[in-house]
Amino acid sequence: MLFTLSTSPWHADIAGMLRLMGEGDDLLLMADGVLAAVEHSHFVEILRAAPISIHVLNEDAQARGLCAQISSDVIVVSYTDFVRLTVKHAAQISW
Repeated sequence: MLFTLSTSPWHADIAGMLRLMGEGDDLLLMADGVLAAVEHSHFVEILRAAPISIHVLNEDAQARGLCAQISSDVIVVSYTDFVRLTVKHAAQISW
């Protein structure tokens, strides 16, 4: 399943989202959700422990001036890669 987080992690139920995630799921951080990918943040540490792949939309990280602060454990993707993730997963849940 593909999960997308487009709100600030401080305004999202991260624990609830993680309860729904399983092995092999993908999480795409976009819009204000990219804040969850900042290195050494509380949120990136929580997400690293989940059995998922974490992606961040490059354009949204750039728009917020965060490219240099994105964790190296997070996969930076383009809009084309976003489309590939939606094709890979028949189901999607947005947060």
